[in-house]
Amino acid sequence: MKIRPVILCGGAGTRLWPNSKDHQAKQFIDFGNWTLLGKTLERVKGSIFDAPIISTNAKYLKQVKQHLKRHKIKKYKIVLEPAKRNTAPAILSTALIKDIPNEQALMFFSADHLIEKVSIFNRSIAKNISNLNDQNIFIFGIKPTSPSSEYGYFLTKRIKGNINKVTKFIEKPKEAKAKQVIKKKGYWNSGMFFLRKDSIINNFKKYQPTIYRNCIKAVEKAKYKSNTYYLNKTSFIKATAKSFDYAILEKTKQINAIKLDIPWSDLGSWKEILKMYDKNKNKYIKKKNVFYRPWGRYTNLFESKEFLIKELFVKPKGILSLQKHHHRAEHWLVTQGNPKITLNKDSFIKKPFEHIFIPLEAIHRIQNPGNKPVKIVEAQVGSILKETDIVRYQDVYGRVK
Repeated sequence: MKIRPVILCGGAGTRLWPNSKDHQAKQFIDFGNWTLLGKTLERVKGSIFDAPIISTNAKYLKQVKQHLKRHKIKKYKIVLEPAKRNTAPAILSTALIKDIPNEQALMFFSADHLIEKVSIFNRSIAKNISNLNDQNIFIFGIKPTSPSSEYGYFLTKRIKGNINKVTKFIEKPKEAKAKQVIKKKGYWNSGMFFLRKDSIINNFKKYQPTIYRNCIKAVEKAKYKSNTYYLNKTSFIKATAKSFDYAILEKTKQINAIKLDIPWSDLGSWKEILKMYDKNKNKYIKKKNVFYRPWGRYTNLFESKEFLIKELFVKPKGILSLQKHHHRAEHWLVTQGNPKITLNKDSFIKKPFEHIFIPLEAIHRIQNPGNKPVKIVEAQVGSILKETDIVRYQDVYGRVK
């Protein structure tokens, strides 16, 4: 029996746009002729998978269908949530549709994760299918590359059958605590799940009977048209809004881990997005997008409707003007050197792979006091992303009018 992939595609990605109501959900953002949902759809074309099921909402239905067409996926099902109820009702409702047999293995993906070395990932799924039963849940851990406070962690112990049993979850710890967790061989909790349909049903019946009861009704009363299940709103909104982690994972004892040492990110912060562009910048660099300035140069790597990615090259002793912007905020990731940063009344030195946020209207400056070049990858986020949106206060090159 092949594995049925389920793609959870209802999230809004608001962490990237805290001050904007009209923003693109993260899974649909064009990062340079590719999107995270597109990458996920390509991933589930692997030979171990059956046709995908996408869980989403009416707001995103058109974009989901465009992606399915673009990626030439003709066999699929869509389950449409009539209201936001977090991941627990979304996962259960999708599993309950009649297309899925009771002992079917289901692989739940987030639509907005970037995963490399997909063949290793798929092998790890296929290897564990025989370990699934009507109670247990397998989650995916990623070996940490840094003590990040942006992800949750878990600890495991080895049990019979060479299985890693999860012994403890740690919610997004501060950096110092994250270091301790990594020393204990903790892994990032990726938020992907592998389990059978009957395990989902049994766990919800036991730990979340109200959600189970209302989701059963929402599916039974659903309308079906053009490969899409329209869940019954009256029943679905009665299901308690809870995450799958909180509703099930924190209650059940039968959680095992599949540990992976592969490049993975949920691109959930501008720091992670900037790291991705830095890693792949050679794909984006074009000579016509390089602009020279007295302090060095900048390269426009990628521009979308809502953000512009640049790489700044600040020569030794180079100093940018003291400036602010009316229409954009900026995120900086230092990738080389030790720049001196001025931010309003503060100044400080930053090291490689440290992140700086420059809010709208904040007065700021980059200086390179050293003898080696400084490189910074920058994301400009706002309504106007042009060089005209610069108010200069001081400039050693005489550019203050």
